Amino acid sequence: MEAETKRSYSEKDQDYLWHGMKPYQANGTPLIAESGKGSWFTDTAGKRYFDGVSGLWCLNLGHGQEEIIEAAANQMKSLAYFPLSFGHKPAIDLAEKLSELLGGGYRSFFANGGSDANETAFKIARQHHKQSGNPEKTKIISRYRAYHGNSLGALAATAQANRKIKYDVNVPGFVHIPPPYAYRSSFGSYEEDDLRAAEYLEQTILWEGAETVAAFIMEPIISGGGVIHPQSDIYYKKVREICTRYNVLLILDEVVSGFGRTGKVFGYMHGDGFFPDIITLAKGLTAGYLPLGATCVHESIYQSFKTNGTTNHFRHISTYGGHPASCAVALKTIEIIERDQLVNRVARLEQTILRKLHALTSYSFVGDVRGIGFLYGIELVKDKQTKEPLSDETIKTIVAACQKKGLIIGKNGDTVPSGGNVLIIAPPLTSTEDDLTFLVKTLNEVFSETDKEASSY
Repeated sequence: MEAETKRSYSEKDQDYLWHGMKPYQANGTPLIAESGKGSWFTDTAGKRYFDGVSGLWCLNLGHGQEEIIEAAANQMKSLAYFPLSFGHKPAIDLAEKLSELLGGGYRSFFANGGSDANETAFKIARQHHKQSGNPEKTKIISRYRAYHGNSLGALAATAQANRKIKYDVNVPGFVHIPPPYAYRSSFGSYEEDDLRAAEYLEQTILWEGAETVAAFIMEPIISGGGVIHPQSDIYYKKVREICTRYNVLLILDEVVSGFGRTGKVFGYMHGDGFFPDIITLAKGLTAGYLPLGATCVHESIYQSFKTNGTTNHFRHISTYGGHPASCAVALKTIEIIERDQLVNRVARLEQTILRKLHALTSYSFVGDVRGIGFLYGIELVKDKQTKEPLSDETIKTIVAACQKKGLIIGKNGDTVPSGGNVLIIAPPLTSTEDDLTFLVKTLNEVFSETDKEASSY
């Protein structure tokens, strides 16, 4: 035992911990965090890093928010746990607050995280239609490049092929369509990509049979799939019209884009008249301090679960979903976001600082820069004319160079057509102006060095 205690955490990490999304590397040297303050964390070697992706797009308020920590501790002192087969005050207060933020008329079902929230949404959509005289409506349409979770149902909705390799994801009833993605338009038109993508949704509903389609799930801004979003309001408007026309429930996955990340309270608010029938939330809901997911359902859908109570009730429960401490943390998180006007701050600082990221297109290997608020994607290409993706080896070198300079950035995990060639930038919403300036400056330095190396070959 004495010898064991003298081993480094790097050594013990290699022996005992299984990392997510990481290929096995013998004799690897993982980064191991020890402490955090604001938008920065310090590893066990004493090196500081700016967290340019907010952990996993969730640490929206940074480290060390004492108010949130106290809210969790105080709640655990008064009521450590209680299941939502009954009720407790923090869950009731949070459900009321979420309905208010959504404009009223929503009920919340709480889960453990985003995957759970989406699984819940699918079950609600299918059961709702069965109880409303449309028993054949079971299919769920989602979009390529989207990520909706890693449990089997949510993974079936996720249209990223590499995440499904070796898992035989054969959950029936899921259909995929192209997203609006002007830079690599599936419809051959940069200018009309939004319109054509929306029309493709309608065509798919008709081809599948409108009487068989239960719901369409989408992220207002695709996040992990490469920060892909419409160029204009027309896509959002037409999607809402199409879903209403064919009695297809619109499920908006706001796990990443919610709670100020895009410069609006929710990402769907970038569309005029765009609203969800069901909205799923997690990550920023608690700013990453405790696990919590929510599936918020419009009252008109909830009504179908109120009739014939002995048979129409929702047969679903989560042991830790809506944990009292998690709900208390969420309430405090929302309070801080509103009190400190962080949504407006994100919109302002995007304009004054992060918008400078668009200048990175001057580098030979940057094909496109796109983003909204504090959520940006930088698409890297080998050739700007053909848009052939930059090699994975070069991209890994860029990510490593940023890390060496104290900046952590992300990378999408897609395969065809763009091979994981989009760098993800999503800093905490509380990042200072100096923090954001450091982010932009470091990327410029690394890209400049990469350009020089490439031109020397």
